Amino acid sequence: MDFKDLNLNKHIVKAITEKKYLIPTPVQQETIPFVLAKQDVIVMAQTGTGKTAAYALPILQRLYDKQEASKKGRKIRSLIICPTRELALQIEANFLAYSKYTLLQTGIVYGGVSIEPQKKMLKKGVDILIATPGRLLDLYKQEKVNLSNIETLVLDEADLMLDMGFFDEVKKIERLCPLKKQTLLFSATMPDKVVKLADSILQDPEIIKITPSALAANNVEQLLYYTPIGKKMQLTLHLFRKGEIKGNVIIFRRTKYGVEKLEELLKENNHRVESIHGAKSQNLRQEALKTFKEISKKGHNELNVLIATDVASRGIDIDGVDAVINFDIPEVPETYVHRIGRTARAGKKGTSYSFCSAEEKEFVVQIQNLIKENLKIETDHPFVLPADAQPQIHRKKSGSKHKKGRKSKASKEKKKRWY
Repeated sequence: MDFKDLNLNKHIVKAITEKKYLIPTPVQQETIPFVLAKQDVIVMAQTGTGKTAAYALPILQRLYDKQEASKKGRKIRSLIICPTRELALQIEANFLAYSKYTLLQTGIVYGGVSIEPQKKMLKKGVDILIATPGRLLDLYKQEKVNLSNIETLVLDEADLMLDMGFFDEVKKIERLCPLKKQTLLFSATMPDKVVKLADSILQDPEIIKITPSALAANNVEQLLYYTPIGKKMQLTLHLFRKGEIKGNVIIFRRTKYGVEKLEELLKENNHRVESIHGAKSQNLRQEALKTFKEISKKGHNELNVLIATDVASRGIDIDGVDAVINFDIPEVPETYVHRIGRTARAGKKGTSYSFCSAEEKEFVVQIQNLIKENLKIETDHPFVLPADAQPQIHRKKSGSKHKKGRKSKASKEKKKRWY
């Protein structure tokens, strides 16, 4: 199958041919026909599978025939909601490339930057709008954006969006769009909150699941280190000092606190480190990424480290990553596949290092069941976890001294959201 078989017009095919897209990926082959048929769709697929094109190409195809119909200015007919500025910019770049030989206009709005240029862009009019939830609702509140003509609503990286606390915002945006519309939901995983959202806003959706086990990079050597939870930082320094880990490295941690603690330690040991997490401003995250990318492009063997949470890193495309460290084993096995896919891109080789404590052994079992492969256990290091080590027993926190149901003065005075 090639893209012509998917009923895309010659202008779109020409643009994607220039991007060297030759054969549709599995997610594109399965998704594009349903989107063209105006069906609601749920797609479970990881980043790197070509899912942006899976919805962008059919959306452009459907809008193409009506691109010159309106003489009164352009109206937003397709809306793509995503959780972060980085992902929004990446989606915009794809839409601009695919629509190169059409007259369709794409716009983008996100927080952390001046709102005025975005207002001017919306006043001129666009056919397709890519937005993060908070900034879109700010613009709607100021009556600068009209969502009454939306024909297709896309929720990209839905699991991450809800992890970041955008459930109410997404529901609000969906209600602001017309009742009769096509809704496409893309998610790497399907936790209960994503299922709940899908059940409430999609109409008889077609469900497409791209098996993650087929996505674990063939060129990634996957190493597993069993080590006590309190020795992981020392193990990191040990591997760095021995020179086993070189070049551009992404370290994944579960929490913002964990990222900051590890960053402090590595800097104390004179390592070059940048970090991104959800609590950092968009500008600081962009600066950190820019620095890491600029150094990574130089192609040297010196250590260049980026520490990130999954929330902050989703949708970020970085070339030339030599190694990935799973400092904290992910609780969702699909997240592991997503992480290790950051290395060994474009036919290159890479390595993943996973540090597993006694508390995380069950997560490793789930990962191995998913990818249908056992990780290679490394024991040549000074911090090996004893075979009989048991998870530490966590004490329950003592109850609050305040009466149950008692609210603070600040809580009582907190104003309700405008929506």
